[in-house]
Amino acid sequence: MAEALEWLQYVLAPQVINGASLGVAVVLMALGLTIIFGLLDVINMAHGEFYAIGAYAAVLLLAIGVPFWWALLLTPLFMAVIGYAAERTLIQRVFHSKDRHTLTLLLTFGLAIVLEDVLKIFFGANPLRIETPIGGAIEVFGLFFPNYRLFVMGMGSAIVAAVWIFIFRTRVGAIVRAAAFDRHMTSSLGVPVNTVYALTFALGVALAGIAGVLLAPIYSVFPTMGRDFVLIAFSVVIIGGMGSIKGAVIAGLVLTQIQSISSLYISPVWSDPLLFGCMVLVLMWRPRGLFGRLGHG
Repeated sequence: MAEALEWLQYVLAPQVINGASLGVAVVLMALGLTIIFGLLDVINMAHGEFYAIGAYAAVLLLAIGVPFWWALLLTPLFMAVIGYAAERTLIQRVFHSKDRHTLTLLLTFGLAIVLEDVLKIFFGANPLRIETPIGGAIEVFGLFFPNYRLFVMGMGSAIVAAVWIFIFRTRVGAIVRAAAFDRHMTSSLGVPVNTVYALTFALGVALAGIAGVLLAPIYSVFPTMGRDFVLIAFSVVIIGGMGSIKGAVIAGLVLTQIQSISSLYISPVWSDPLLFGCMVLVLMWRPRGLFGRLGHG
């Protein structure tokens, strides 16, 4: 009995905390993806690069003396501008085409390659580090929990709640859901649907930027950092249900816990196959994912 309690306290609990802090950041990325898909019907293959740009933006702001907390506030605003410009100048050009799914997929995939190369040119391939803004740890039942990871969990949860309230409890959110359900009817009522689409894309990109800033002090910042991370986010979106906010949250937290706890027993090499295996099993049982689309929560 004593050995079991010791295992729970010193082995399992730290993995659960690590999985939870990573899970909140994954949820932020997946939330951006699922909102973009739920409204625009666009699978944004460049989402991981937007996440990386958010982390590098924080690096630049810190390098010129801006405090981390200001970087956390300014970076998503900067990323929202980039997202808005990308949607208006690129996505809109092919969105109304007959083969828009294929074209937007190829377009964002090409954009991802370009952005990754631009990051390599300007910052090099060597990883960069950001000092943790909150040091120390809290002791609970003899176990130490890093303060910054707890902050990431709290901050991420607050952002997810704010996005849910915005989508489902505000007039603007009602317009967003209406445009997602029937863009032609919404446009006939005088709503500038194209602007709504662009702003929603900007919101999704801003969420990726926030995730980049929050995770930068935990992980290294490098040009290809978004490539592997976005695979987890896409798995979360597919399992949770394309366009479902509730599905993104639940799937994100569950998948990262599976990944974190399984690392105690299997090699990290099997981490991605395990996640994709979970995705395949869910799709075999429920092809549309666990939950519905944006308009249904």
